Amino acid sequence: MTLAVVTELAESGPEGIDLQAWKRWLDSAVEADWRPGEWDGLSLLFTGDVDNPRTRAYSCRTVACSTVVHTNSFCFRCAQQMKAGGQSAEEFAAVYVPARLAVAGGQDPARCAVQRAGRRCGYPASSRGLCIVHYQGWRKHSGRPTFTGAELTAWAAESGVPIEDQVPACAVPGCASAAAPRRVLCAYHHRARAAAARRGEAGSDAASWAEGQIPFLLQHQFSLRPLGELVCLEFLYALQQRDARGAKLDTQCVRHMVRTIAGTESLLLIDRAEALLLVERASNNTRAHVKEFFRHARAGYEQALGRGPRDGEVWDAVSAKLASRYSRSGRRYNQGTIDFTKIAQPWLRHAALEWARAMDPDTFVLRRTLDSCLRASVTLQARPGGGHDPASLTFADMDAVVEAFKDARKPDGERYVFTVRRDLLTKFFQLLDFGRKAGLLEELAGGFARHQSHMIPTEEREDEEAGKAIPEPVIAQLDAHVNTLGVGFPYGQMAPADVQLMFQTAYVVLRDTGRRPIEVCSLKTNYLEIDGDDVTLIWDNHKKKRYRRRLPITTDTASAIQRWIRRREKLNLPPRSRTYLFPAISADTGVPHLVSGNLARAIRAWADALPALHSGNLDRDGAPLPYDTAGIFPYAFRHSYAQRHADAGVRPDVLRDLMDHRSVDTTMGYYKVSLERKRAAVATMRLQVVDRSGKPAPMASTTAYQARSVAVPYGNCTEPTNIKAGGKSCPLRFQCAGCGFYRPDPSYLPAIEEHLHQLRTDRETAHALDAADFVTRNLTDQIDAYTEVAEKMHKQLAELPTDQQTEIEEAARILRKARAADGHTLLPLTVINRGQGAS
Repeated sequence: MTLAVVTELAESGPEGIDLQAWKRWLDSAVEADWRPGEWDGLSLLFTGDVDNPRTRAYSCRTVACSTVVHTNSFCFRCAQQMKAGGQSAEEFAAVYVPARLAVAGGQDPARCAVQRAGRRCGYPASSRGLCIVHYQGWRKHSGRPTFTGAELTAWAAESGVPIEDQVPACAVPGCASAAAPRRVLCAYHHRARAAAARRGEAGSDAASWAEGQIPFLLQHQFSLRPLGELVCLEFLYALQQRDARGAKLDTQCVRHMVRTIAGTESLLLIDRAEALLLVERASNNTRAHVKEFFRHARAGYEQALGRGPRDGEVWDAVSAKLASRYSRSGRRYNQGTIDFTKIAQPWLRHAALEWARAMDPDTFVLRRTLDSCLRASVTLQARPGGGHDPASLTFADMDAVVEAFKDARKPDGERYVFTVRRDLLTKFFQLLDFGRKAGLLEELAGGFARHQSHMIPTEEREDEEAGKAIPEPVIAQLDAHVNTLGVGFPYGQMAPADVQLMFQTAYVVLRDTGRRPIEVCSLKTNYLEIDGDDVTLIWDNHKKKRYRRRLPITTDTASAIQRWIRRREKLNLPPRSRTYLFPAISADTGVPHLVSGNLARAIRAWADALPALHSGNLDRDGAPLPYDTAGIFPYAFRHSYAQRHADAGVRPDVLRDLMDHRSVDTTMGYYKVSLERKRAAVATMRLQVVDRSGKPAPMASTTAYQARSVAVPYGNCTEPTNIKAGGKSCPLRFQCAGCGFYRPDPSYLPAIEEHLHQLRTDRETAHALDAADFVTRNLTDQIDAYTEVAEKMHKQLAELPTDQQTEIEEAARILRKARAADGHTLLPLTVINRGQGAS
């Protein structure tokens, strides 16, 4: 690019664009030898190479088929044959041999069958395997339309039968088909010209008509011939810029754009929003191509004017190469616009611009810092003088800014959590520190600075995770439809059945382990440890940077994971994904494993397609209430896992370890039971109280249940001395099964059964130690007593109507949860055996 071209463009001014100078700049910027072997600059034809990973073109999966397709699947004809034959995709691809009796329009048909002395006619077959000339010659010679192989060979051996093995190509630039005999066009373009002639558009000269035509385009081809010279250069420039960032070239998207843009003089003269309306019904990928082409054209024009993508006050994130915070490959950039003009104060806007240019932050940090500047700008704008004079700012102005950050809110009006508000304030102070050190804010008043009082204190917040759990009845309905998860969800070149099994396995892991979505997506294939029936999942807590954590899981969950591992071992995975349980969508993604966004989209699409789900609750008329599927998202399964264990009465300290929380205060959010629910549960459970022998001993009232008893490990106790001491002064040293004041109820059944297991273990230990008879006899008597009371409670429950059983089970669940929050429950770590797996 010469200085003259830049000057010429700059002098054209904002009201007009010098398209000729713009064209000359593009001529110098476009690479002439771009994509050798794929791009033909003379015919303006692109033919994708199936071996080029940067081109979206693939051979049909059928080994014997040479058709090129747009996705890594079967061509249309092979797909039809496979569906009709009922074979598996792998078996069909290996053994099927296509019968090429016909060819698609525009493709070369078989050559004429006439040959003599090693020379074969080069013209395409038209009728009975012969070209037009030879078929007419045979008819004239024999008077018959058909012939045998011997007859054809004998006739072709005659010296008078002409054979031309070198035939001219079709006159249409880029068309690889041979011209038909006595014509300059191939059969396809001959038919196309005939159709144009009927419309009065063919002209009189076939060769001249051919100059304006394009070849028949296969799925891996596109032609830029329909475009004007300048738009053609703009397309090539945009394609080359797209190549430079490592993106794949999608021929179908480019073809769609060519049809849409054809007839336009320049992309700079089109409004991008209008162009997007023209492809409104196109694929998301085509729309993304449109956005990118327009962005590259505008960025190229700015560069032609001598301006860089970060020179102005409004940045295009991609052109400015603002990296994504989560990019690991170094090539992915976030889309969008960074607008510094919204900062009203020039001194603050200038400091923010220089900070962004010098520090080169990722998009998250830049947007967060810009947000902090905008909030400070709005606050200063409302102060006397509007904050435009940096020298006149005072300590009171800074106080006002800090107060605004303390009450920072989201667009919907909800106040940010204190950690976000604190980060916004910190980012603003960091920007001021940078400006002062860089000499950009020398005029800024000294009083406008941070004081030790300028801080956002830590708030004790209720754990936002609790309350978002998917109810267990809803999860049971999801389990019943798990075989539809992943159906129709595209995932790179992975076969549909493999996509379904991958997402179904991810669902099982989410449901049964309670790990965060990113922790599930980043699991490694060697993260299972199996020792008999004990299975441990090793996982990484990315949020708190605690790695190689351990979690016991059920054998059913492990079996689902292993089933997927066996399937994935047969897949052709991106090299970087080989060690990850759930591979990346392609080798081009920024992370080497499944990203949580794709997992969320798959679950969202699945949930939306499910039939109506019931919440498990009933309305006033007894009809089941529907469940809003908006509550089904990957993180919700973590809440469900925690709530499930809290409801089962697992001790808070144990659940804290399961969830890998630092503080038990966070875990306690799952143990909250309202007084109303607890009162209702007691009202139900007081009628189910039994004595130590299992005979019914209902409490007279809820007050009596709560006031005249204290919770001991395996039931309630009504002994006055122990009640007065809060359950800490048992005369029999907590041998409850032999005490007349022992009052268990069904809410204690899990604890009783766990205690029975421990007693049996202790008895075996006593036998092994050759303990005295009274030791083992005492253990045996306790086992018998607890067994009797547990069996009688189970029997009484089984004799009740189903609806009453459900009511008692719910009341028991609530009371166990309330007792766990009070610190009385002694249940060990339990992992619920769901018995469900991906199908």
